[in-house]
Amino acid sequence: MARLVVLGGGVSGHTAATFAAKWLGKEHEVVVVTPNSKWNWIPSNIWVGVGQMKKEEVVFELAPVYKKAGITYKQAKAISLNPEGSAKSNTPFVTIQYTQKGRVGESEDLEYDYLINATGPKLNFDATPGLGDGNGQMGNNTVSVCTAEHAVHASSELQKCIEKMKKGERQKFLVGTGHGTCTCQGAAFEYIFNIEHELKKAGVRDMADIKWISNESFLGDFGMGGLHMKVAGYVVSSKLFAESIYAERNVEWIIGAHTSKVESGKIEYELLDGTKGEESFDFAMLLPPFSGVGLKAYAPDGSDITEKIFAANGFMKVDAKYDAGDYENWKASDWPRTYQNPTYKNLFAVGIAFAPPHLMSKPMQSPNGTAINPTPPRTGMPSGIIGKAVAHSICDLILKGKDAHLHDASMAEMGAACVASAGKGLFTGTAAAMTVYPVVPDYEKYPGTGRDTDYTFGEVGLAGHWIKHILHHMFIYKAKLKPGWALIPE
Repeated sequence: MARLVVLGGGVSGHTAATFAAKWLGKEHEVVVVTPNSKWNWIPSNIWVGVGQMKKEEVVFELAPVYKKAGITYKQAKAISLNPEGSAKSNTPFVTIQYTQKGRVGESEDLEYDYLINATGPKLNFDATPGLGDGNGQMGNNTVSVCTAEHAVHASSELQKCIEKMKKGERQKFLVGTGHGTCTCQGAAFEYIFNIEHELKKAGVRDMADIKWISNESFLGDFGMGGLHMKVAGYVVSSKLFAESIYAERNVEWIIGAHTSKVESGKIEYELLDGTKGEESFDFAMLLPPFSGVGLKAYAPDGSDITEKIFAANGFMKVDAKYDAGDYENWKASDWPRTYQNPTYKNLFAVGIAFAPPHLMSKPMQSPNGTAINPTPPRTGMPSGIIGKAVAHSICDLILKGKDAHLHDASMAEMGAACVASAGKGLFTGTAAAMTVYPVVPDYEKYPGTGRDTDYTFGEVGLAGHWIKHILHHMFIYKAKLKPGWALIPE
């Protein structure tokens, strides 16, 4: 019997574990280690954050689902890896620490034959003074929609602002990124327009000033270097696409900005040209940057080999080209295909947990040396596709032998769909629906644009909102392993 251990139960880890259990059957063991007792459909947190969904609609208990699937579930967090075993045994193991009630703090050395790192990111709130409390939680100065619990708090604070506006008190809203190296601007993009939509519904939009702040060098960069897409039959840039949405909704913006400090009702920021400024607010939702969760790695003699497995940002090294050098040398082929660690062939990393070779956007910094550029997104559809591909590879290694072919899922050869909500409502909701192919721009194959404009397109409207709402129910259905779940695409 072989044992596959999956660290993390998010989109990528959950996908990998459930498909692996399905394909391996009862002859082998799949173990999921995750500190959370509940699964969260993160894309809908923005709706919880404006009071349009309840927390219970975006989460569910993991234990019953994994029991049904025959997956061993351990509510714990991974602390360290020993990929060569210990001085007593050469069997590799991961040290975990339980977070479940009754076992909090208890440790276990969990042996494995194969391991998938799907831990996702650490929400690095403490990277910006005042943004958080240093323990991965939002601070008193801002709100967050990164978790369902955060989103509930955000909704409560938003309602307080709405009540103030109804009493004639003008409010200023600031939404965007809380650091110069943030990623996943999409969540903030969705949230700012859902706020704007809710203020209209409440009849207080005229009492609000709404402003976007982002580390993007231009609106519509989204950490992907921007894109050109077909809209109504014409090819337009994502910059024009995004600016049109912001202008139509009367949302101002500050771009190329590193939020350097957050205080009560005020932030300090630095721009790409080196100038510094301040912005006041009554309500702020600023996303934190991501980092690896802090896993350590040790050799059998106890020496630290963390740098051998993990990049400086804490994400796991995989089959990517990390020595591409300057921006001018970057190629789409630098990106990983199999997500296998080059040193330890039984280690894989999926979703946000793998270390990208470099940015998708052009690297930039201010004259002061401050890095101000979005880091690459690895969430949503790509995470699911990668998780499934890696599960397929490991299952083949177990069932067919160590010479089995590994399955590819390069983001440079992968298309992805994104539906960004701009307001919830059966007949009044809107969303920006976009497809991108490939996710990582390939300027050798597609000179000028980096992407195939026949398969990269976007539209804003009510139909997009319906699609996002359908996807919410479809993917929770899939994640719960309801009948036919495996037929639903990632």
